[in-house]
Amino acid sequence: MKIPSFIISILNGLALIALSSGSVMASNSHLSDSAVAIDSLPAVFQIGQNEEAYESLVSECSNPLLTVCNDSMDLAYRTWMLMLSDMEQYAERSEFDIKGIKIWLNVFWNADGTIKHLVYFPKPNSRNMDFDLLTLFLGKFVKAYKMDALDSSCFSHIGSAAFPTFADYYLNEK
Repeated sequence: MKIPSFIISILNGLALIALSSGSVMASNSHLSDSAVAIDSLPAVFQIGQNEEAYESLVSECSNPLLTVCNDSMDLAYRTWMLMLSDMEQYAERSEFDIKGIKIWLNVFWNADGTIKHLVYFPKPNSRNMDFDLLTLFLGKFVKAYKMDALDSSCFSHIGSAAFPTFADYYLNEK
């Protein structure tokens, strides 16, 4: 089975983040064409779309969630699970059926805890659906969601999500 190039890019990005331990910070001292391109990105899109601007976004928000959580894997995982749980609850309130959806996510947060961009790609074993509808749903979620501010600059996390999450089992244990 051939691994798609976007998955290899994600894995390479994860490796770079792990190796750098969050010490790589993008310079924001001047505006460039990539900064303008990032600002024109839709809030939600699939991996493989807007590739050049996406790469710039990855560089700009290179501070990983784990670093923002003071290298606490428990806190980073809990923060991630809280967001996925909030997404699941938002889907229920919106009467959007998210059950059976399995996706890779790359979430970019602003310093104030709002989501700057959410980039996703369906996993091969995800429930088949019109993913344009998922993009619309995620766009509404991005506008409504805000976590407690964790950092003074943008930060990101690449992860996986499968719905239902059963996050309540984990979140209620802590």
